[in-house]
Amino acid sequence: MHATTAPDGIRIAYQVRGSGPPLLLLSGQASSHSWWNGVRDELAAAHTTVTMDYRGTGASDKPDAPHSTPGFAEDAVAVLDALGIERTDVYGTSMGGRVAQWLAARHPSRVRHLVLGCTSPGGVHAVERSDEVRRSLAQPDPAANRQALLELMYTPDWLRREPGPYWTLGDRDMPPHSRRGHLRASAQHDAWDALPGIAAPTLVLHGGDDRLNPAANAPLLAERIPGARLHVIPGARHAYFEEFRAEATPLVEAFLAAA
Repeated sequence: MHATTAPDGIRIAYQVRGSGPPLLLLSGQASSHSWWNGVRDELAAAHTTVTMDYRGTGASDKPDAPHSTPGFAEDAVAVLDALGIERTDVYGTSMGGRVAQWLAARHPSRVRHLVLGCTSPGGVHAVERSDEVRRSLAQPDPAANRQALLELMYTPDWLRREPGPYWTLGDRDMPPHSRRGHLRASAQHDAWDALPGIAAPTLVLHGGDDRLNPAANAPLLAERIPGARLHVIPGARHAYFEEFRAEATPLVEAFLAAA
């Protein structure tokens, strides 16, 4: 575990594993680097993988202050600077994909290739989750809420076969103000106007049965980012990168190797 300091003085923890070309992995909302535990080893076999704990999660500071996806992108730049990485491949999923959009748009010289997974452009152009999904995630019973999130992340077959732990359910140790800050940051994301300025070769991945972040957002990103490729994995839900890693990881590796 390592740490650096963001421009505003906040301590950002980061982790490095593997060898090879650098690959920055950006986690989902309210999640630390543990989000990637299910696939980290196979990615680290060919890459020097870099993860970070967003402010508010893991070993990073947890200020009671507004958060934003552009701000998280600047924290990622601070991590790259601390490691002396001038240029890296970037793979962001869910809210991490939103952060990755800003990183690629605002710091084009730092991003070699870009993979955006199960994410959205945000703003008025995005396709929002249904009211049914929103209600399922707002149940007062924590156990019912957790089960609803599990069913949005994974297929019933996976949940029958895999007892956990489920790394994609968020950082349970986050203070309430940090959890609220992450929720607002993700909800307020709007990179629509910035997307045409992304110069890095881009792959957009999404699960075809994703209802947490509807799959209809994937073609919006692919059409908005010049030259982007699109691949939808049939039957996959939000955590496609873990449950369907036998398909998803080779797609990512092939794209990074060929781009």
